[in-house]
Amino acid sequence: MAEQLTNQKEYRSAANLNADKAFPYFVRRAENQVFSAGDVGFGVMHWHEDLQFIYVQEGTVCVKTLEEEAILSSGEGVFTNRRVIHYSVGRSNPCRYMLFRFPQRLLYFYPGSGAEKLTRQVTEHSGISLVRMSPSMPWCRGALRLLQRLAQLEENRDTDPMYEYDVLTAITQLWQIMLRHVKPEGQPAENPVGLRMRRFLEYIEENLAGEITLEGLAACAGVSKTEALRCFRQTLQTTPYRYVMEARLAKAADLLRETDLPAGEIAERTGFHQQSYFGKCFREKTGMTPLKYRLRQRRTQRR
Repeated sequence: MAEQLTNQKEYRSAANLNADKAFPYFVRRAENQVFSAGDVGFGVMHWHEDLQFIYVQEGTVCVKTLEEEAILSSGEGVFTNRRVIHYSVGRSNPCRYMLFRFPQRLLYFYPGSGAEKLTRQVTEHSGISLVRMSPSMPWCRGALRLLQRLAQLEENRDTDPMYEYDVLTAITQLWQIMLRHVKPEGQPAENPVGLRMRRFLEYIEENLAGEITLEGLAACAGVSKTEALRCFRQTLQTTPYRYVMEARLAKAADLLRETDLPAGEIAERTGFHQQSYFGKCFREKTGMTPLKYRLRQRRTQRR
């Protein structure tokens, strides 16, 4: 019988909630692991097409990829390149940090520009995944001031008619600093484990609503079941089973927060198939029923 990985941490594609809007710039505030736009308690590995900057306002934050880890303190920041598998988690209480995400096209000015060519040299370089920024590094100080500026702009985003223009100015200046100091130097050889993990990730994302087996997961990357297990343990110190469960719960939280779908349909869409089991797993993860989580998130969004 196939070993089913149904239901218990994964990494997944994290959509930019503003991706389809005229201004595809997305900001999240995190305070003691409660995010302004979701993911209470879900520190899952994920990737996205956007570029991301994090700025730590208070406390300590860990940002981890498959191969690197940065421990950031108050006043520090980090850049995460597009399509890099990663997660961030607070390591202290209190802890406050902000995430700024946007597609690289915001930096082009116009298609085919010199700015586009320079930007792609960084964003398409497999050796540039995580760039830490600390006040102890002289070139970073201007970048960190601009991250502070982006944080300040959020305070009046709904009432400031210059908000979008000011954001574009700040991220362009921030990117100029990055281009001057983050130099691509040849394309490193692709890490085979990293390649396999990306394939596993995509397979999990595509099959989240259905049955996910260890056999299917191994086959998607052309490896044995033993090798699939080894890759997860080596990179993420866990099993595929636990990552699939975390992925399903995280997706369910997204749907609870962003839609009015009934809990039963959300359970089906996230591969649980029994609403009672979904409710039990969700309570164990969050300490709340799905309905209570939805109500709490919507109260938070109205503030």
